[in-house]
Amino acid sequence: MSDSSIAQVPIAQTPAAFLMNYVKGRRGSFLTLAALVVAAGSCAVAVQYGMKLIVDAMSGTDRQAADVWHPLILFLTLIGVESILWRLSGWLGCRTIIASCVDMRVDLFKHLTGHSMKYFRQHLSGALGNRITSTSQASGSILGTLTWNIVPPCVDFLGAVVVLLTIDWRMAAALSGFVALVAGVIFTFGSRGRVLHQEFGEQASRVGGEIVDAVSNIWVVQAFSARHRETERLQKELGVEARAQRRSWMYLEKARVLHDICLWIMAGTMLTWALRSWQAGNVTSGDVVVISALAFRILHGSRDLALALVGTAQQFGVIAEMLNVVAQPHDQPDLPELSDKPIARGTIELRNVSYAYADGRQVFNNLNLTIPAGQKVGIVGPSGAGKSTLLSLLQRVDDVGGGCILIDGERINEMSRDSLRQAIGVVPQDISLFRRSVLENIRYGRPDATKEEVIACARKTHCDEFIRALKHGYKTIVGERGASLSGGQRQRIGIARALLKNAPILLLDEATSALDSQSEALINSALIDLMKDRTVVAAAHRLSTLSRYDRIVVLADGHVIEDGTLDELRNAGGMFSQLWALQTIEGDCPPVPEIATEAAAVQIPEVPSLQDAIGEDELRPRAA
Repeated sequence: MSDSSIAQVPIAQTPAAFLMNYVKGRRGSFLTLAALVVAAGSCAVAVQYGMKLIVDAMSGTDRQAADVWHPLILFLTLIGVESILWRLSGWLGCRTIIASCVDMRVDLFKHLTGHSMKYFRQHLSGALGNRITSTSQASGSILGTLTWNIVPPCVDFLGAVVVLLTIDWRMAAALSGFVALVAGVIFTFGSRGRVLHQEFGEQASRVGGEIVDAVSNIWVVQAFSARHRETERLQKELGVEARAQRRSWMYLEKARVLHDICLWIMAGTMLTWALRSWQAGNVTSGDVVVISALAFRILHGSRDLALALVGTAQQFGVIAEMLNVVAQPHDQPDLPELSDKPIARGTIELRNVSYAYADGRQVFNNLNLTIPAGQKVGIVGPSGAGKSTLLSLLQRVDDVGGGCILIDGERINEMSRDSLRQAIGVVPQDISLFRRSVLENIRYGRPDATKEEVIACARKTHCDEFIRALKHGYKTIVGERGASLSGGQRQRIGIARALLKNAPILLLDEATSALDSQSEALINSALIDLMKDRTVVAAAHRLSTLSRYDRIVVLADGHVIEDGTLDELRNAGGMFSQLWALQTIEGDCPPVPEIATEAAAVQIPEVPSLQDAIGEDELRPRAA
């Protein structure tokens, strides 16, 4: 099943609606869970009434004739049923809440991966991952708190009202009014602290992102002796987080103090009233026992309720902060009416394409270019001419600002991104590998490929020999981003991954510019197989690699200024000729080799990159 065939669950934009989506998704389980908790809470209140019956039975003058056994049996039965109901609710709650949190993380991850690369350039990857994890934890905490810390005190209160109605309706009315007043005060007070809780959630996510960022760049930290600086930087961020956490925590403590005062007044009033009624002969000893038991039960239960409500407000702040960042709408959404039609040939056409960076700097201005299916085209130009940007636009990593790009006659902005990218193989200059086995990394290009197909691609790209030399062969787990492999080995695995994908279009972003001569020769040989029978567009920094291309396009000032074969452009006296001459002076452009066989390709000498040695202004064609 392709990614595009998986329905995306819409992400709600408010914490309450976000949680409710997952409660509705398991409506039956949550309703059953609620019923079990309500029944268990009702039994807990009924136990207090059973104690009243025992005390009233003991209050008679004839102790031998007193019927205390039936109330005792009822009392013990209620305790047993209550225990069973709580254990059942715990079992069901464990399964239901954990499963819902798994669904949340899957949906959030799917939504997150649908954002554009521009979005990921604006946010720390570690902070984004922490937000998803924190949201799952906060949601689980809210659902668990609601089930076992909010519903039971509410059931206790309602049960107490019912019991008090059998004793004195005025007590029931007073209890109801007092609890409503306390709940209103605590809720209002707690709601005002939501901003503090959200600030703490934001800073906690930021600190998590800073730690991940430093760890992922540990080589730079150690190479520049920056451990002390990074520690000081983290300490400063942790100080900001600690202050935010203290403000959030102290607000909770103030809410607890306010609640304790209110409940102390309530319990004292109810007990004083009950004792005066007993002295007046209006209530029995059992009534006083049940009133005192319920008063203290409500006292403790409402304390738990108040703390749960305020703590829940803090968790809602965490979810709200995540929704503001992760769940924001995609800036390049795939609409339902977009085409999933597969691309077969690979003819590429750019019509009046314009594009500017976010800062307003123009890259392309009415760029026109046609690449027939099966043609291999090298893209050349000074730094900043838009070579890599062109490759990004072809993949819809970014969308064009004007004009359109067509593949096989269909506009790519009318295709779903997944169907477009299924037809494109990419070999970047810096290959990213997952911390998974070598087999999984190569198979990432085509998950349904057999092991034999993976090995065949590895052999064609000169990977098989070094892979078998690894400790566990194809099952060897590579380090983060492939850190346990050399640059040349990572590059060859990336080429094998693209070869296995077998897409009709291949994009190359100078896959050999940062490698040594031996690795470059092997990779150039591997690229020959990869480029066969495909439309190839390559951003070329080393001009010596262009001999394998059918055509070369030179970009400058947002336009195509030269277009032709290698020999034609070398002899034309334009910008390409100047670039070739400069790289020849530096020894970067030897005579063009004939690449008729794989063996000949392996002989390509090392060509150092000079992309930073020449300025854009110096490379522009001078006016006659």
